[in-house]
Amino acid sequence: MTRRWAPHALAALLFAAYAALSVTNHLRMRTTGYDLGIFEQAIRGYAEGRAPVSELKAPGFHLLGDHFHPVLMLLAPFYKLFPSPLTILVAQAFLFALSVLPVARLAVRTLGHRRGLAVGTAYGLSWGVQQAVDFDFHEIAFAVPLLAFAMEALADGRWRRAVLFAVPLLLVKEDLGLTLAAVGGYLILRRQRALGAVAVAVGLAGTALTALVVIPAFNPAGTYAYGADGDHLAGLDAKAWMLFALLAPTLFLAVRSPLVLVAVPTVALRLWSTTPNHWSTHFHYDAVLMPILFVALVVVLGRMRPARTGRLAVGVLGLALAIAATQPLAGLLTPAAWRVTPEVAAVRAALDRIPDGAVVAADNRLVPQLTARCQVFRYPEVPAGVRPDWIVTVDGPIGSGAPPAGPDAGYEVVDRAGGLTVLRRTPIDGQPHPPTVHDERSATTITRGVTLRPTGS
Repeated sequence: MTRRWAPHALAALLFAAYAALSVTNHLRMRTTGYDLGIFEQAIRGYAEGRAPVSELKAPGFHLLGDHFHPVLMLLAPFYKLFPSPLTILVAQAFLFALSVLPVARLAVRTLGHRRGLAVGTAYGLSWGVQQAVDFDFHEIAFAVPLLAFAMEALADGRWRRAVLFAVPLLLVKEDLGLTLAAVGGYLILRRQRALGAVAVAVGLAGTALTALVVIPAFNPAGTYAYGADGDHLAGLDAKAWMLFALLAPTLFLAVRSPLVLVAVPTVALRLWSTTPNHWSTHFHYDAVLMPILFVALVVVLGRMRPARTGRLAVGVLGLALAIAATQPLAGLLTPAAWRVTPEVAAVRAALDRIPDGAVVAADNRLVPQLTARCQVFRYPEVPAGVRPDWIVTVDGPIGSGAPPAGPDAGYEVVDRAGGLTVLRRTPIDGQPHPPTVHDERSATTITRGVTLRPTGS
């Protein structure tokens, strides 16, 4: 194989690894309704020519009233052909692997073949990418390759190309308009004032329009739900650790390139947030920062003497491998990752008893096993006025902890397997489907068939 194709081979190898991790997670029932189930309900709606409604959020909840991500429509044709959560997970693996190509390609051009592949591999194994692959599916999977290609273009001085890759970020998530504006700010620093000013204006206007107008228009409460309230100085230790963890994989060299300014809006929003998950080094929040930081690293290394560059490239790869030993992909090296336990197999067999199109209330870990063919709510939070045809719960740490409804609530136990309890409403008649308009007061928690208290969506 020629050296020219080495970055492509690296991306293909990482695609296989990412896809294996996502697929085995799902087959072992490690995926969740929050968030894979939510996104599958939305993509299923697009694939069936309907609105992207997610009952897991609330009855009739239009998901564009939560975040602005019309880019998800691109997955609808594939989902229509292969209606399964695995389609979505494999697509995400492809998108993350695609982002490896521009980073590795730039690194090889700038640093040489071996050093460039070392840095490209470190990027592909970075904890921010691995954590995102490991945690279900999220729309930011589209942003990561877009940012990687945009950053490659910025490093090469191809200004218009960079903006062309950055503009679609507006269709991925509302806050990424600020990242487009940051790209524009970098262009202004590089004396590309006209193009930079346009990017800044479009980015700021796009975020304002989507967050203040479009999302509230679809949201049942008429608001944008993610404005940060509370103590913005809370969690300073966690936030400091987050900054350390973000910069450590680049040996803190990324900060020596002005390209790192593109990461500022995302980092600033997370530091300002009062939501503890946003300060965490888990979940998917760091994936969009990885291509920015690693491209900045490549630019810095490219300005150094070759001997020093070689040592640092080896150091970056060595650190990445050390960190990767504690990250999700390392689990693929164990036999357990590839084995579906008899308990999980029994649960799957029991779930197969539920007919297609049924209305089901299921524990969080069971939800994405059903969303491709049923109307699913998360148990025990079921809207008032809705009596599911089926209730499925599971014992242990992945369960809800709530006892299932009993015969006195009009349900009978039809199966118990692998800690799973399957209940069927008796008889299944009447109209179990929820109202199409969400009312905050309609969400209730149901335990043993008794309405206990209202909950939020």
